[in-house]
Amino acid sequence: MKRYEVVAIVKSDLADDDLTAIIERSQAIITDRKGVIAKVDKWGKRRLAYEINKQKDGFYFLIDFAGDGPIVAEIERSFKIDDRILKFMTVKKEGAVTLEGMEQETAVVEIKRTQIRIEPNSSASADNNPAQQGDNTTGETTPRRPAPRKIYNKEEQPTRGE
Repeated sequence: MKRYEVVAIVKSDLADDDLTAIIERSQAIITDRKGVIAKVDKWGKRRLAYEINKQKDGFYFLIDFAGDGPIVAEIERSFKIDDRILKFMTVKKEGAVTLEGMEQETAVVEIKRTQIRIEPNSSASADNNPAQQGDNTTGETTPRRPAPRKIYNKEEQPTRGE
């Protein structure tokens, strides 16, 4: 078994029942062929980068699963037939292929997300507290980000000789 992610864009004017039916049909294809689904994310309605079949908006969803090549071929075949699906992309992924391994991966990702949400609040207090910035007795300090590079307009762009 290998790990895959399928991202699909469906027409934004679809009813919730139709969207749910498309996702459930994809899940059924995976489970009927002995694949394992890690997660299904509905990303929601978003503006497309360019018009596809006269549609400017689309509803995005992602299915992360482990399975074999015939599963991917069948999902892609069903997406090609369905007129409600504007675009789709399947990507082979590195990672665990067992149900337990995938559950552990999703748990680790959730822990990292919660830590990222907490860190911005704690870093603001660290700037005000010199004790948290580094130990002055050993000369260690916290690493700082480098200054951003200047972005030039076409007219301002320096030449190599300057």
